[in-house]
Amino acid sequence: MVELKNVSVTYSSGVDALNNVSLKINDGDFAFVVGSSGAGKSTMIKLLLKEIDATSGSVTVNGYDLGKLKQRSIPEFRRTLGFVFQDFRLISSMTVYENIAFVLRVIDAPPKYIKKRVPYVISLVGLQSKSDSYPDELSGGEMQRVAIARALVNDPQLIIADEPTGNIDPELSYEIVELLKGINDQGTTILMVTHEHDLVRHFGGRIINITDGEIVFDEVITGINDEVTEEELEQFEEQQALSEPVPVSTEDAMIDEVIARINAQNHTDQGGY
Repeated sequence: MVELKNVSVTYSSGVDALNNVSLKINDGDFAFVVGSSGAGKSTMIKLLLKEIDATSGSVTVNGYDLGKLKQRSIPEFRRTLGFVFQDFRLISSMTVYENIAFVLRVIDAPPKYIKKRVPYVISLVGLQSKSDSYPDELSGGEMQRVAIARALVNDPQLIIADEPTGNIDPELSYEIVELLKGINDQGTTILMVTHEHDLVRHFGGRIINITDGEIVFDEVITGINDEVTEEELEQFEEQQALSEPVPVSTEDAMIDEVIARINAQNHTDQGGY
């Protein structure tokens, strides 16, 4: 579980990066975190990784109170996490297998466990035929799959994916999110930071919008792909074009008012969500 209670972060420069943020993410959740550059997303990630401390408030991750966590216990805490970087950060001199196994070797996992676990996670991300390949022999999408396997190999309770689709072709972005969704279905909590609103609209789910250091939107929305046909979407947009314009706020109006209205329309007969 991730829980922030009345968390504020003020940097030494005087910048207020987060302002009295409260947030709870339960075990097994999948949540998108969106926000413009400088909104506070990176600060939140640094808090969750115990790279920085909150100026005020409390941060709890996977049962660890990070405000009280001693320096010597940080490595133990971080073993409960998996992290997926936007720029992959694979070791160029290592094969796919070795890049993933390296995570387990660092924590002195038994060799027998490594030989069993690494091929398993490689198969989960669909790269069985690439085990002996080096990063420069892989596509961007394949490298990100390796990065996800590396984050998953230690069986973490929580995976934080920071713009995991930022450096791959748009058409592959959906495959990466599908992969993360599949991992989430097995019980791993996923927190995915993204600026790609098309992905958010497509998949739906819990959306957390950070603007100017504050959470301005935290709701579950319906994915357009699953619940709304293209014809229904076109009809809805035509109706909106004829109606009074809706005032919008920053960051696509909190993943834009259109999605919220689509959800409201689809769930009218179900008593909402």
